[in-house]
Amino acid sequence: MDLSQLGTPIGPMIRVSGGFANRMYRLDTDQGSFAVKEVNLLDRRGTHRVEDVFRYERAAFAAGIPMPEPISASRHILVHRWVAGEQVPEAPVAAAYAFEIGEILARLHALDVGWSPDPRADPAPRDWPELARRATATGQPWAGELAARVGAFLAIARFVDSCERPGPVVLTHRDIQPWNLLSRAGRPVVLDWELSGMLDVSGELGSTALSLAKGPGFDDLQPAIFRQVLDGYVAGGGALPPWGPSWFVHLIGGWLGFTRWNILRCLAGVEARTGPDLALSHESVRNGVRGLPELFDRLPELKARLG
Repeated sequence: MDLSQLGTPIGPMIRVSGGFANRMYRLDTDQGSFAVKEVNLLDRRGTHRVEDVFRYERAAFAAGIPMPEPISASRHILVHRWVAGEQVPEAPVAAAYAFEIGEILARLHALDVGWSPDPRADPAPRDWPELARRATATGQPWAGELAARVGAFLAIARFVDSCERPGPVVLTHRDIQPWNLLSRAGRPVVLDWELSGMLDVSGELGSTALSLAKGPGFDDLQPAIFRQVLDGYVAGGGALPPWGPSWFVHLIGGWLGFTRWNILRCLAGVEARTGPDLALSHESVRNGVRGLPELFDRLPELKARLG
């Protein structure tokens, strides 16, 4: 993409550390500062829906959702106005912050934005035995852990495919997690809209509320923070769907696909031109291989504590 419309650069474009799926840079010009994101040609769900996502972002920004201003989009590059703020740690957030996130979700779900029909979702991947075999043959550092948990990953895939989702289905962000949020004066700013699309409300609420109510593990889970997200959602005009396992299936299914995506990057054994560095992919695989089976095993506990 030609970035000349952003003004005259006052320094080199600087890569920003992190980025679990894409690569981002900061560009400072005489017209301000911009976040320039290099998007994978294929995201974790398929081809990136540039026009749909950009139209949704523009509508959300116009409605006053706290987020970076979307500037332009192409198949490869997304540009937003740079927003300064504090990173949100992977730890239970403040009650007021969780409540406001719930209100933001309700406002997002109420937007009337056109959206092209989503393709039929593919079944959850079942090639975990083959992936474990290839990981062992190529000496991946996490190969033994994956091989020991193949049965758990197959059970998780069956759960993702068989779990009943009661609806309703709404257009939404789909990925509001601590690493996609900033805090400005204690209030949220929502980042990274590339995975926006249609999703059942229970999956969106469960994924968001759980991620804001816990740390890297599940031992410090705070049910009161989980419920603050739901209280904010109701205060913002939303209606809570029936309680059940569907509240967690989006989180589990997304993490399953993300782990497999990073396994394939690691098996390739080379630094790709786009997406996370190879070391970060290895870290994501280790987190998924260890964390996903634990989350799946603790579903009955989570349903009891949070319901």
